[in-house]
Amino acid sequence: MALRFLTAGESHGPALTVIVEGLPAGIAIDREHVDRELIRRMGGFGRGGRMKIEKDRVEWLGGVRFGKTLGSPVALQIANLDHSNWIEAMAPLGEAPEGDAARRVTRPRPGHADLAGALKYDTHDARDVFERSSARETAARTAAGALAKQLLASVGIEVTSHTVAVADVTAPALPDGAFDALIALADDAAMRVLDESTSLAMIEAVERAQRNRDSIGGRFEVLARGAPPGLGSHTHWDRRLDGRLGGALMSIQAVKAVSVGEGVEAAARQGSEHHDPIRHLAGRGFVRPTNRAGGIEGGMSNGETIRCTGWLKPLASLPKPLDSIDLVTKERFEAVRERTDTIPIVAAGVVGEAMVAWILAEELTIKFGGDHVGELKRNFEAYRRQLADY
Repeated sequence: MALRFLTAGESHGPALTVIVEGLPAGIAIDREHVDRELIRRMGGFGRGGRMKIEKDRVEWLGGVRFGKTLGSPVALQIANLDHSNWIEAMAPLGEAPEGDAARRVTRPRPGHADLAGALKYDTHDARDVFERSSARETAARTAAGALAKQLLASVGIEVTSHTVAVADVTAPALPDGAFDALIALADDAAMRVLDESTSLAMIEAVERAQRNRDSIGGRFEVLARGAPPGLGSHTHWDRRLDGRLGGALMSIQAVKAVSVGEGVEAAARQGSEHHDPIRHLAGRGFVRPTNRAGGIEGGMSNGETIRCTGWLKPLASLPKPLDSIDLVTKERFEAVRERTDTIPIVAAGVVGEAMVAWILAEELTIKFGGDHVGELKRNFEAYRRQLADY
């Protein structure tokens, strides 16, 4: 069975829940690693007041015994500490309170899910929509991705991320050996960039937006090292690895564009300038001196580091709201004000890691199977030997 996960819960509801199905039995669970990933998602310069309230950690409800997966669905829960301030407005059962206690939202934010969702679900209270469409949901995804990372680690695949740009401030190209340097970055790094002067310039751009009571966009890149050639497939449109990764990253709230490798730059190049030459080295097999393809060719991993970039739009919740129309009266008003981030660029990279790890873990189980992680690892190593003998 292929991997899949399902999340539930609202931003200010009691908790977020995630069910992970298809993990093989026998994976040693590092609970501290899962909680650390949740903490990483909360970090980075430009986050808002919500992160000062929450203390995200996982409560393990099922599918794990004595620190190892059982092969059955894994159930996790993350409490929303802020729910204590929303008990009346977000009560799962009972009658809605009167007046302001219900915290109804009738003035949708341009750029958010508020209006389209209200029309789709026939409600005049957009809180029914944006409580779920909120990026708070990504805490549950991050927990699922942390489990996927632990499966990947069992066969030597690692995933990390870094900030490429904040507004008009762009980081220098990554130097050789950057993957290990990114892995070693402190969890509380303000911008997840290796160049200190770039980090300071990005922070300044965020502070400028804060003074203007505005939000800004940016770019993050996710890298995965150690994936063997052949994950994904060229045979069907929905099995292509680049398509699956692109869809997973585009599903992250506020991500509006995705590229693989130097996919955007390729549109302005000749083929002789873009494609990566192929070489063969004793003991290593087929290699490429460049990686403009981002580790994927023909819908399949090619053995090089997988590289995917996500473009994050400026967030739609603004301290200085744009014009909107009231859903009930149809009068012109400013959009609702909600607590928000200036830019969650580091968090977006961490969630991007989770989504890339998830897709790679799913492709790993598709190709190598196994009800127990030991069986999957044996199949994986047999494939490695096959490649070495090619």
